[in-house]
Amino acid sequence: MNRSTANQQLLQRSRAAVWHPCTQMKHHETQPLLPIVRGEGAWLFDADGHRLLDAVSSWWVNLFGHNQPHIKAALRDQLERIEHVMLAGLTHEPVIELSERLAALTGLGHAFYASDGASAIEIALKMSAHAWRNHGRPGKNGFASLAHGYHGETVGALGVTDIPLFRSAYAPLLRPSAVLPSPDARAAAAGVDAAAHAEQCAQALEAWLDANHADTAALIVEPLVQCAAGMAMYDPHYLRRARALCDRYGLHLIADEIATGFGRTGTRFACEQAGVRPDFICLSKGLTGGYLPLSAVLTTDAVYAAFYDDDSARGFLHSHSYTGNALACRAALATLDLLDDAALQRNRETAARLSAAARVLDAHPSLVQARRLGMIWAWDVLSNDPLFARRYHRAALDEGLLLRPIGRTLYFMPPYVIDDEGIECLVNGALAALERTLAEAGTRIADGVPPALA
Repeated sequence: MNRSTANQQLLQRSRAAVWHPCTQMKHHETQPLLPIVRGEGAWLFDADGHRLLDAVSSWWVNLFGHNQPHIKAALRDQLERIEHVMLAGLTHEPVIELSERLAALTGLGHAFYASDGASAIEIALKMSAHAWRNHGRPGKNGFASLAHGYHGETVGALGVTDIPLFRSAYAPLLRPSAVLPSPDARAAAAGVDAAAHAEQCAQALEAWLDANHADTAALIVEPLVQCAAGMAMYDPHYLRRARALCDRYGLHLIADEIATGFGRTGTRFACEQAGVRPDFICLSKGLTGGYLPLSAVLTTDAVYAAFYDDDSARGFLHSHSYTGNALACRAALATLDLLDDAALQRNRETAARLSAAARVLDAHPSLVQARRLGMIWAWDVLSNDPLFARRYHRAALDEGLLLRPIGRTLYFMPPYVIDDEGIECLVNGALAALERTLAEAGTRIADGVPPALA
């Protein structure tokens, strides 16, 4: 891709001054950064006016498109009132209204705010263990999580994350958790359907809890989709069994809906599809429609009551300076305005059109395990190329697409506002990038083991 002087200057300044996230910076010697100067709907634009379809919703945060009028208007209005005020000892209307609306949607309350998903996980873990301590059970402070699960990259969140790429370098800093079998349907034995596989994993959870519940504060799960595991999808049966087992053995169920919340799986929250209510729900990413950093943890009255006391030491002593930022809360309220029942129905219609267009990918001989839930699509690539993701990302950019495979899993997670033109560009460009990537690597098709599980 030819770049103007303006673009070249931006990327050179960025390489010199910015340490980019989840990135080996040396790779940018050969794969240049792409400077973005504006967005419109599902599209991003560089300084030369070249457009790029944001097919991963800018790391899964953007729901209703860039430059969204309703969210922008809400932020302008809030700027004329108050941009931020500390939430310790003070309050403001946006945080109150947002807490009320999230409580009505989730069936949980007493919203506690942070700025990002990993921080929300830290809060839920600390809150769970501290609640048990306040109940006179300080030894009940361990956690259980699922194989291949991802919950963030701060030290506490990494303790319940099971992806070596993120954990290995920091293992000496981590407090390990128990890792239990994932209900990922791709791991089901031949002839075993997703629900039966979920039941097998639930039985393993039951056996583990029977032996370890006395020392365990909570089970943490990503409901229905383990995104960083290669969009691993599983049957809602597992969530129902997990809820019942947590009740039986007396521990909290933490639902990490950071990526799956706000309509991404087809319902407002993935837990709805199993008909369960967790003890904690962690929210972020789509919470503000991709506009400002914000996360929230909501919990039960029983957990809240465990901290309600005259003794300050029994309170939940966790904070950061921008907790409950007024601007971020207004962006979240505007996003909730847009995420009504009509929007969820439009998503179903959009998903049907994209799924129909993507049948060409379903039939491709190098793609297996085609799967979709709500506004998430994924395929595993039968390739033995260890650099597949990097090669594909570069090829997709040349096709006008922002796509970042997870290992050898190709996935789409576009903004909800993607239109028919965007769908055509996405599917045709994704196919062209796949053919080019496989050809450039000289990659033979590997065996039938899904790459994310190999």
